[in-house]
Amino acid sequence: MSADEKRSEQVEEQNEAVETEAEEVSTEAEPATEEESEVESLQAKLKEAQEQSLRFQAEMQNVRRRAEIDVEKAHKFALEKFVKELLPVADSLEKAVESTEGQKESSEVVTSIREGVEMTLDLFKKSLGKFNVEELNPVGEPFDPQQHEAMSMVPAPNAEPNSVVAVV
Repeated sequence: MSADEKRSEQVEEQNEAVETEAEEVSTEAEPATEEESEVESLQAKLKEAQEQSLRFQAEMQNVRRRAEIDVEKAHKFALEKFVKELLPVADSLEKAVESTEGQKESSEVVTSIREGVEMTLDLFKKSLGKFNVEELNPVGEPFDPQQHEAMSMVPAPNAEPNSVVAVV
């Protein structure tokens, strides 16, 4: 064998040894790389699950808050509707009291009816007051369509234009 052939055999043996070592290192590195990629994948899934949990909690808080607001509005509008139904009763009681004002006081029946209606009206107004329903007397104030209901327009020389001149 010549020197060149010996060198080439030695080089080939060294190359084979290097390749074998490289294969061993790569096979050892592959499991580590697979484990690392699995850990990274699991960490990403964990982070995504945590973010989804936070979004879900925020959504639940929003739903709870909306439900509370809806219940509050329902109570408010139910009370408002109830009071609107009762206001004509108060008006009728007031008219009953006013209708007995011109009657003779000697009539005991008229006097007792008047007293009974006045007591009923006072009791009714106190009950409405418990729910923050107050009687408004807007005579002389500017007309506000949010609070007042116009029955008609009347010329009133001593009142400002578009103001309330009488309450019915």
